[in-house]
Amino acid sequence: MRKLKGLRVAVLVADGFEQIELTAPVKKLERQGADVTIVSPYRGRIRGMNHLMPGKKVSVDATLREVKAADFDAVLIPGGLVNPDLLRQSALALDFVRDADALDLPIAVICHGPWVLISAGLVEGRSLASWPGIRDDVRNAGGRWVDQAALRDGNWVSSPGPRQMFAFIKGMVELFEEKMPEVVARAPLVPQRQRVPRALWPKLLAGTLATAALGLGARRLALR
Repeated sequence: MRKLKGLRVAVLVADGFEQIELTAPVKKLERQGADVTIVSPYRGRIRGMNHLMPGKKVSVDATLREVKAADFDAVLIPGGLVNPDLLRQSALALDFVRDADALDLPIAVICHGPWVLISAGLVEGRSLASWPGIRDDVRNAGGRWVDQAALRDGNWVSSPGPRQMFAFIKGMVELFEEKMPEVVARAPLVPQRQRVPRALWPKLLAGTLATAALGLGARRLALR
């Protein structure tokens, strides 16, 4: 069963994202039928990282100038040491997450990803799990830092990092699944094929044969 069929997910990411924090959640989302879009401040291809070692590149599907939060149903923010630091320096990225939160879109964030929420001014009074190295940043922003594998707070789910990936993905899918009634309601209705009552079949068949006979007769007259 594809629980997230038709769900539009924006993956907000820049160079230096932790590779597994993008690839693993995206793979799960796509298997569940979600429509995933890699959104970045710039075009082209962006480089992932395996902690301090360079990872693979992924292609950007849309830039932040080309889309808005209202185009999506949910947001995923991977971590990494560099990626969220670049995003928090982008006014467009900060506006995007502010708009997403104002629209009450579900937001899944992991590792250093909460840096983006902090710089967007959204953390005060909220609870977050994150990489332990930025717990002071969460607290200094007025948030409550919690050491938990997958922490739910309203429309957010957060996690410390790759070691908690299974719990994070599970929490992400459960959170995003709550948006599905809106997705289903938005889907266009497919008209059902009208069924002809069995009692009318002889009349329809007779009419069809009569029409065919008239057509055949007209063609014979035309050939004379």
